[in-house]
Amino acid sequence: MRNAQLTIDPAFAVGPADRRLFGSFVEHLGRCVYGGIHEPGHPRADARGLRGDVLELTRELGVSVVRYPGGNFVSGYRWEDGVGPVADRPRRLDLAWKTVETNAFGLDEFMSWAATAEVEPMMAVNLGTRGVQEACDLLEYANHPGGTELSDRRRRHGAEQPYGIRLWCLGNELDGPWQVGHKTADEYGRLAAETARAMKLIDPSISLVACGSSGRGMPTFAAWEATVLEHTYEHVDYISAHTYYDPSDGDRASLLASAVDMDAFITEVVATADHVAARQRQTRKLKISFDEWNVWYQSRVQADLDRRGWVEAPALIEDDYTAVDAVVVGDLLITLLRHADRVGVACQAQLANVIAPIRTRTGGPAWRQSIFHPFALTARYARGTVLRTEPVGPTYATKRYGDVPVLDTVAVRHDETGELAVFAVNRDETDLRLDVDLRGLPALAGTAHTAMTARDDPAAVNTEAEPDRVVPRDLPVPKADGGRCTVRLPALSWNLLRFTPPEG
Repeated sequence: MRNAQLTIDPAFAVGPADRRLFGSFVEHLGRCVYGGIHEPGHPRADARGLRGDVLELTRELGVSVVRYPGGNFVSGYRWEDGVGPVADRPRRLDLAWKTVETNAFGLDEFMSWAATAEVEPMMAVNLGTRGVQEACDLLEYANHPGGTELSDRRRRHGAEQPYGIRLWCLGNELDGPWQVGHKTADEYGRLAAETARAMKLIDPSISLVACGSSGRGMPTFAAWEATVLEHTYEHVDYISAHTYYDPSDGDRASLLASAVDMDAFITEVVATADHVAARQRQTRKLKISFDEWNVWYQSRVQADLDRRGWVEAPALIEDDYTAVDAVVVGDLLITLLRHADRVGVACQAQLANVIAPIRTRTGGPAWRQSIFHPFALTARYARGTVLRTEPVGPTYATKRYGDVPVLDTVAVRHDETGELAVFAVNRDETDLRLDVDLRGLPALAGTAHTAMTARDDPAAVNTEAEPDRVVPRDLPVPKADGGRCTVRLPALSWNLLRFTPPEG
């Protein structure tokens, strides 16, 4: 067993753990909407067709904000198709995922679902095949109180009060050649700036997200951000980032180090944004909206798309997540928290069925995938101020990233109670002895050690038949003595260590 050390001091604060870091994503893709969050006639569905079991799991997951309706889907979407009487809504071809969209679920249904799920909506506008006017129309429909054709249309549709949506995405992944309406950085940057200016004339209170690169590996990465922000910096509040990590090649060592890549991605986007700010003499620091991230077996997708015709809501990208995948997801959350000073929004893609923590069977039950658990526990206990940690420990070799640390950590201290949550990942194939120095936080006592480990069965997954095969386990409570604590982190594990101050 190897050794590592970790020092935690409240003086080394990063920033607040924004609740928007625990977002999710609902796209009209596969069975995320139809058969996922919405299934009229299901035994657990309410009169609106919303699945109660999925709503319960969404609340348990701790989701704070949900991005909608895409994703690739939004780049060809006409928002008007999804409002008004369902019987009058048109059926359309969705070019993004080669399916038939019934429009039985749209903006009004999503807002009803979001209110019931107690999540903040994050709306995306179509800047692929549409433009400034359509984005303004959608905003007017959603947020204007009344007295205009569009706002009164919303009221006729049953929403007397404005929806008050505060977060808006100016398109999606328009740097990608696969995107309907793909644009150059100059084309998109100018359109995004024009749209942002017009939208803020309607509602100055909104926050806007400009499209960043759809991956760090894109050939236009960084140059795209620089050009887009030259057009939009003064008009937007966030630049987006998207990343997925594919386990399909079997390189487990590199997969476990995926957070190293995410960390570099964030650092490079921040550097690019700050460069533009310096050129333009901007004093405001732009934040990142990391509004798509997850583990995704992407190599399987094209075969799914190619072997079927134009159908409604097919089972698509329904990945079964392993115990190793759960450790990776927990580590990506650590990285997002570590950059809490510059990452203000993050959305795991997606919520139900499609690369999702929640799986369902049409007409049947819903269950938690392995990746559900580190997300839910982090969302529950990462409340307060993020503290910078500087772990010292061994490294191991990877094909993709070279030598990387075995240990990855972050800590969050609750501002009111003084409780401390330490999140730690051991990427190694052997257990790790971790010595934690808490002398900067005197008199803390260990409360719990919870772990997700892939040591014994790395390929284990949760299924409808075995929904609790991969779940968190309680390990011996850490003992703090004189401000020091030693714990054993299992091989291939994500860990949550909790400490509390004495009562009174």
